[in-house]
Amino acid sequence: MKASKIAYKRVGLALGAASGMLAGAAFKQAWKILGHDEDAPDATDEHRSWTEVLLAATLQGAIFAGVEAAVDRTGATATRRLTGTWPG
Repeated sequence: MKASKIAYKRVGLALGAASGMLAGAAFKQAWKILGHDEDAPDATDEHRSWTEVLLAATLQGAIFAGVEAAVDRTGATATRRLTGTWPG
């Protein structure tokens, strides 16, 4: 394994943690904008409808996947600029 790939693994872990926090904040804001309660429902919340639970899960998954992809791509692009090689 190349040294750049090994070094990027550490950067990737830090970026993963940052993307998780960013995605969590983005989802919380999106849920508020949609006019729902402060907290999104859990799958086992008996006082919430199926529609609301599934909408929350779908929205959360889409936001997390999108933010993770954007952060990973940004990290890989920055690595290429710094080292001249693509980390993937």
